[in-house]
Amino acid sequence: MKSKINILIVEDNQLFREGLKSLLASNTDYKLIAEAQDGLEALQLTREKQPDFILLDISMPRLNGISVIKEIKSIYPDIKILALTIHESDEFVLQAFDAGANGYCVKDCSRHELQIAIQTVLGGKTYISPQVADQVMEGYLESSKRLKKKTSWDIITPREREILKLVAEGYKNRQIAEMLHISIKTVEKHRANIMSKLDLHSASELTAYAIEKNLVAKKS
Repeated sequence: MKSKINILIVEDNQLFREGLKSLLASNTDYKLIAEAQDGLEALQLTREKQPDFILLDISMPRLNGISVIKEIKSIYPDIKILALTIHESDEFVLQAFDAGANGYCVKDCSRHELQIAIQTVLGGKTYISPQVADQVMEGYLESSKRLKKKTSWDIITPREREILKLVAEGYKNRQIAEMLHISIKTVEKHRANIMSKLDLHSASELTAYAIEKNLVAKKS
C-alpha cells in the first residue's frame, strides 16, 4: 500500500490556511499532520513531526520564512519546502532559493497552479510561479552585466535581519534572546551593529525601516 505524503502547513492567515487544507483534502495521497502559525512553531513542529513536505508562508510573526527554511534545511535537507508568498520581487525569490526552498509560488495563483507546484516539488523538481520567473531572469541577466553597488541593506546579515524583525514587532532584548537561544549581550551587539550599519538611532526608526523592507506589516 502506498504511504501518504505527510504535510505541514505554516501560515499565519487562518482564511488562507483553511484554503490550503481544503486543497490538500482533495488529494488522497496527502496527509495533513500539523499546522503552524509562526516561524518558531514551524521549527518545533518540524522537529516533532518530521514531515515530508512543507507549505510555508515567507512573511510570518516572530521568525520569518526565509530563516525557517534555512534552519530546517540545515537539519532535514530531504524535506521538500514550497514557499508561498505575496512577494513577487526577485529579491525575495532569490533569498528563498538561497535558503534552500524547492519551490516559490505566489499566493494569488489558482488552485490548479498550486496543485502543479506541489506535484512538481514532490517530484524532485524546482517550481517557480510564471509571473515572477521572467523578472527573476531579467534581474539575473542585468546583474551579470554590471556589478551592483552594495546598499546598507545588503550588508545586514541574516541574523541581524531576524533581530531587526523582532525589534520591529515590539519584542525586548531579553525576549529576543530567549526566542533565538542566544545571550542578551549578543542581541545587544547585533542591535548596535544594525543601527550602525543603517545609521538609525531608535527603535521607532528600526521599526519604520523594517516596514519599508517588508519584514513586518504596517499596523493599521
